[in-house]
Amino acid sequence: MPKSAHAAGLRLAALGDSLTAGWGLAADEAFPARLEKALTEKGYQVSIANFGVSGDTTAGGLARLEAVLAQKPDGVIVELGANDVLRGFDPQTPRENLDAILSRLTAAGIPVMLCGMRAPTNYGSDYAATLDALYVDLAKKYNAPLYPFFLEGVSGHSDRTQPDGLHPNAAGVNEIVSGILPMTETFLKRLDSGSRAVAP
Repeated sequence: MPKSAHAAGLRLAALGDSLTAGWGLAADEAFPARLEKALTEKGYQVSIANFGVSGDTTAGGLARLEAVLAQKPDGVIVELGANDVLRGFDPQTPRENLDAILSRLTAAGIPVMLCGMRAPTNYGSDYAATLDALYVDLAKKYNAPLYPFFLEGVSGHSDRTQPDGLHPNAAGVNEIVSGILPMTETFLKRLDSGSRAVAP
């Protein structure tokens, strides 16, 4: 049986920052486009709308949430927090904003797949642990699958990042897609089964 039978015509939205938007890349090299292509090649009928805005913090993502809700997607991939970290925000700030985003999506009956972010080592172990915990806590609270670190396999690899050492190049995006693909397939099957998030 083709896999498209399990997830026919599903529409996802990817809400994120420059890592989603595809800063420095062609439109078809951005994460949502590459993930959609990978899923299509595996037989899924799915589209992924790119709601990434370069420079966005979690507050920016929350402010843009109405535009995502207006599209009535079947599910949303949330990738936010990197810019909060780069600006040195107290982790409580992204926790509150992400909580509000997941709460509103859940209230609308839209399941979420959450992507975590990690702090640079120079921020110290306490900051890193607090940041990690907020993603774990929110994923549990909203019954959302969590991809622990969006830049897994990319961060620290010069051959997979652009010259700034932060943003993935095309090879880096392919690495992200390769890593997150199995969880996304599971997420699509959950959506197609009619399972929906339950408000906490």
